[in-house]
Amino acid sequence: MALTLVLGGARSGKSRHAEELVEHLPGPWSYIATAEAYDEEMGERIALHRSRRGMSWQTLDAPHELAGALKGLPAGRPVLVDCLTLWLTNRMLAEADVEAESAVLAEALAARDGETIVVSNEVGLSIVPENALARRFRDAQGRLNQMVAARAGTVIFMVAGLPMRVKG
Repeated sequence: MALTLVLGGARSGKSRHAEELVEHLPGPWSYIATAEAYDEEMGERIALHRSRRGMSWQTLDAPHELAGALKGLPAGRPVLVDCLTLWLTNRMLAEADVEAESAVLAEALAARDGETIVVSNEVGLSIVPENALARRFRDAQGRLNQMVAARAGTVIFMVAGLPMRVKG
């Protein structure tokens, strides 16, 4: 098992870098997408990500059941999960127990048989949000990132398209 976490801010190059990491592995590759197209702009972002991936990618949509999607993959198949931030947003909006579900997800990632690359946003580098929901989200995202990073053999922090290895 090899778990890699790719963190960064918005437009830091984390998804593109994660795709490159997976494409250096023998295929076929799986891509687990957590985004939902609630508006036209998000639909365009999803289309852009899909257009970068060729026919060697199998895409699974798992905006809510991410741990189950991971468990359902064939053993040994490389997978890219993009991204934990949107999954957490989806679960918070569904009023799920995000602490419990985050722990289950972190264990599913760590237990997976195969190379697993996970993308997530680092949301703790800015000011303290002024509203309670945003603060709860920022805190939950930070805890989830820490849980996954603790289990990962490699953690990469993306800045302006440049990968910085912070673990492994």
